[in-house]
Parts: sequence; C-alpha cells; structure tokens
Amino acid sequence: MNKQINLRLPQTILVQSEKYAKKHGFNTVQEFIKETVREKLFEISKEEEKLIKKLIEVSGGKNLYGTEKELFKKLRER
Repeated sequence: MNKQINLRLPQTILVQSEKYAKKHGFNTVQEFIKETVREKLFEISKEEEKLIKKLIEVSGGKNLYGTEKELFKKLRER
C-alpha cells in the first residue's frame, strides 16, 4: 500500500524541478521526485541502468519483466 506524504520545497527548487520534469518527460513533479528517490535507494550502476533500459525496450510492451513493482523488488533482492 502506498502512503502519501507532504513535502515543502523552497520556491526556487520547485520551479527548477517543474522545468526539469517537463523537459525530461515526467508528467508531474511528483513523478520526478519518486524516480529520484528510487535512483538513490537502489543506486544501480550506469551499466546496469543501460541493461534495464534495454530490457524494457526489447520487451516491446510484452511485459516480459512483470510490473514496475515486481522489477524493483527483484532489483532489491540482488
């Protein structure tokens, strides 16, 4: 189950986050922040990141890696 939190950011950081999120294809600042937290928690190497992106690309929407939740669970177990 997901839990909602509230986060206060200085206006300058919020504005920069909004710009970054829009420029890099995030629908919302919240999505950008969640992805940033994931990256910090799971700290995968650049090589591992390339392999994961390739896996997603090769799957061609066939959901070969399961859900995002399942994928991250498997990565945590490594």
